Amino acid sequence: MRTKHRTGAWTLFISVAFSLLHSGAGAQEKPLWEIGLGVSALQLPAYRGASETRTDVLPIPYLVYRGDHFKADKDGVRGVLFDSDMFEVNLSLAASPPVNSRDVKVRDGMPDLNSSLELGPSVDIKLWQSSGHDAKLKLFLPVRAAMTLERDAKFIGWQFTPRLNLDVANPFGHKGWTLAVVGGPVFGSREQHDYFYGVAPQYATASRAAYDAKAGYAGMQVLSALWKRFPSFWMGGFLRFDDVRGAVFENSPLVTQKSGVSGGVAMTWVLGQSSKMVAVD
Repeated sequence: MRTKHRTGAWTLFISVAFSLLHSGAGAQEKPLWEIGLGVSALQLPAYRGASETRTDVLPIPYLVYRGDHFKADKDGVRGVLFDSDMFEVNLSLAASPPVNSRDVKVRDGMPDLNSSLELGPSVDIKLWQSSGHDAKLKLFLPVRAAMTLERDAKFIGWQFTPRLNLDVANPFGHKGWTLAVVGGPVFGSREQHDYFYGVAPQYATASRAAYDAKAGYAGMQVLSALWKRFPSFWMGGFLRFDDVRGAVFENSPLVTQKSGVSGGVAMTWVLGQSSKMVAVD
C-alpha cells in the first residue's frame, strides 16, 4: 500500500507540474476539452535545498478544459473567479511529491514527508502583449494553503510565490512551438518551512542539530519550458533552477545544497476532444 500511495502522489505532482505546459499563445479556436494519456521522465531534488535527487518515469493524465469559470491549461488547474482584459482572479492548485527519509541522508531517522496539496487564490495581471499576440508578459500573485495528502491530513502552512511569466509563440522561427520563462521569489510561513526544514529535539543527533524554522524569504525559483502540440499528441520539457541562498532556513541542517537545476520531459497522446470549439487567447 505504501508503494501505491507514493506512486499515486508522484503522478498527481507530475500532472500538476506539466499542466503548466499544455497550451500555446495566440488567439485561436480550440476544443472546449481534451483528454489523453502520456508518459513523463523527470529528475527532481527530494525537496528544495536537498542534494539528493530522484529520477522517475511515470504515466500522466492529459487534461485541458477551457471553460468560462474553470480551466486546466498551461497556467495550471484553476477556477476563474474574475476575468477582465487586464487581470484574472483564479483559484490555483499546486502539489509537491512525497519524500522517503531513508533516501535522504540528513533525514535518516526522521518522519517521511507526505505529498502535499496547495490551494488558494491568485491574481494574474497582464503587463504586456505584442500586437500579434505571439508574446505575452504576466505577473502571477498566488497565495496557497498547503495540506498533507494522507488519511489524517494536516495544515502545513502558507506559500506566496509572486512571479513574472513570459510566453513566446514560434520562438526562433520554429512554428508551432511555445517558449515560456517564469520565475520569482518564494515566501513561506513558519509551518511551511518547519515541515520541510525543521528538526524537532527528539530527532536531533550529534551531526543534526535541533532546528526551528521561521517564516519569510525562501529563495528564488526560475523555470523555462518549451512545448508543441501536434495533431494527435503533445510533447514538451522544462528546466528549473532553484536557489535557497539567503532563505530564512538556509542554516537548517537539512539544507545540503544551496542551488541546483532539475528538469523533465513528457509526451502525451490526445485520445479525445470535444466537437465544441471556443476562442482562446
